[in-house]
Amino acid sequence: MLLSCGDALIDFLPVKSVDGRDALVPVVGGACLNIAVGMARLGAPTGFVGGISTDLFGRMIVDHALASQVELRHATRSDHQTTLAFVRTVAGEPQYAFYDEQTASRNWTYRRGSIPFGEIEAIHVGSTTLAGDDGAAQALAMVEDARGSVTISFDPNCRPNLVKHKARYVDRMNAFAAAAGIVRMSDVDFEFLYGGSDYPGRAKSLIEEGASLVVVTRGVRGALAWHREAGAVEVQAPAVRVVDTVGAGDSFQAALLFALRAIGRIGPEALARMNSEELGRTLSFAASCAAFTCGRAGADPPRQSDVGAELSRLFAQ
Repeated sequence: MLLSCGDALIDFLPVKSVDGRDALVPVVGGACLNIAVGMARLGAPTGFVGGISTDLFGRMIVDHALASQVELRHATRSDHQTTLAFVRTVAGEPQYAFYDEQTASRNWTYRRGSIPFGEIEAIHVGSTTLAGDDGAAQALAMVEDARGSVTISFDPNCRPNLVKHKARYVDRMNAFAAAAGIVRMSDVDFEFLYGGSDYPGRAKSLIEEGASLVVVTRGVRGALAWHREAGAVEVQAPAVRVVDTVGAGDSFQAALLFALRAIGRIGPEALARMNSEELGRTLSFAASCAAFTCGRAGADPPRQSDVGAELSRLFAQ
């Protein structure tokens, strides 16, 4: 099974009402829940780890996850309210206003022994639940217990408006990156954390610290990756009519983990041994799934039936 640990929330997406006024529609989201949904829709056995409210919005989240066959036995239900995010697109990038005080996601705690790591192939962590000290500490404790036997995947998915102490936040993200076998971030995240665009230099440092794979996604400019054995690989982004980019990075991450599992390269040792041709196929598949998501509104990742041709190319030898 693949697990995704982190945020589950409600995005309020901008739409136009029938009389032309600006309006908002509630849609289930949260990067880590989106990733769990994306992996499950592609056919991987998947579970979500994190806090989900018992309120109205929490019930929407549960229904959405279960409809995509996401296992919720490792999720924690509570009567804390659901995190709400209001979305506005600025210069092609979604911007978020979060209402996230004392929420179910913020109040999730890791219970040692609650997750049977012997049955887990990879765990993904990242996003808004790592912005606060408590949430980050809980996730890092889980990561430390899982390391060695389970591949750790990490995407900071930075939300600057939730970061109160940037230097401390950057140190925290570096700690997660140092514990991960797979590190992916967008170029926007990279700029916020490190400034500039010295992707190869940062990738080299992360690989020296123990990562096997480092990926930087760059929207319409495609993705760059560095692997400890396969070296550097670049893939282009497929051309698509963009409806919005909400959830594109999450779809890329979900498809990357699914693809690695599908070709037998998800475990720590197998991941470290993959070659450049395998890496290119997995990255191209992930880019195709991200492009598909950009072609429709909201974080709505593809199912197997949506990407049949891309799946065939993934398995091509």
